[in-house]
Amino acid sequence: MDAPTPIAVILPTTGWNDVCEQIADQLQPDDELLVVCDEFHESVADRAEARDGVRSIVAGEPEDCSGKANAIAAGMEAADAERIVWTDDDFSHPSGWLEKLRIDYDRRGPTSELPVFVGRDPLAAVLEPTHAISGTLAVSLANIPWGGSLVFERDDLDDEQRFLDELRQTVSDDGLLSEHVEFTTIKRPRHVEIGGSTRETLENQARFVKIVRYHDPTGTAAQGMLAAVLTVACLLFPLPMLALTTLSMAAIYAAFGIHRWTFLAAYPVALAAIPLLVYGLARRTFVWGGRRYRWDGKFDVTIEPL
Repeated sequence: MDAPTPIAVILPTTGWNDVCEQIADQLQPDDELLVVCDEFHESVADRAEARDGVRSIVAGEPEDCSGKANAIAAGMEAADAERIVWTDDDFSHPSGWLEKLRIDYDRRGPTSELPVFVGRDPLAAVLEPTHAISGTLAVSLANIPWGGSLVFERDDLDDEQRFLDELRQTVSDDGLLSEHVEFTTIKRPRHVEIGGSTRETLENQARFVKIVRYHDPTGTAAQGMLAAVLTVACLLFPLPMLALTTLSMAAIYAAFGIHRWTFLAAYPVALAAIPLLVYGLARRTFVWGGRRYRWDGKFDVTIEPL
């Protein structure tokens, strides 16, 4: 039997945590886990040194890009393997997670799993139907890569150095990757908690809207048209639309194994679709990961004081 293809797992994080342990336990002998932090953490370096195949990488402070994009770029430059996995530390990585991605690539080439966003505060919970549509259903149907769990190889990039240079000038790592590599999205959802406070949820809303604006402007226009049609229909035919939106959302939840009561919020969320889109487009800055970003163009990013 042939030896498994070596994989480099790039994990941006702020410190050693349970996800680091989960992934380290899944490494094959030639795999590596790169735990990427903005600055040196002795505890991370010590824990990484104690595990076979694990390295601590210091990305440094981002200048013209997001901290996540900067960390991914640093991880890719430090990685030895040709096959690359990107992942995040905000969801559980059960046994077999890495091996499934290895098999996915062997069968399908560049592959991504799916996010299911679960709200940690009341507003984020109520907005779960919007994420089920745009963050799960649309990602699945359009084969859009999700940076939380994906696999590809360096040769899949048309120009790796150009990609890394662009990565250090933008906010969305997976949004940029979608323009360089064609992915197949696997219907294998991973539940990711988001929010935590009303302010954080609103910051996420602004960031999500801007990602679509700069990486899929046609999608933003389509989203606006659909939201307008839904709003008018909900206002003109409230009872039928209440039933239709609720049942449709329940079907989407069932299709992706989402067992949450929040499908019941589908009707009010449909009414709020236009205000939410306008809010995201109108915001000049947003906070993400402890930094405030002004994102005025795909490659026009400024980090401002909090």
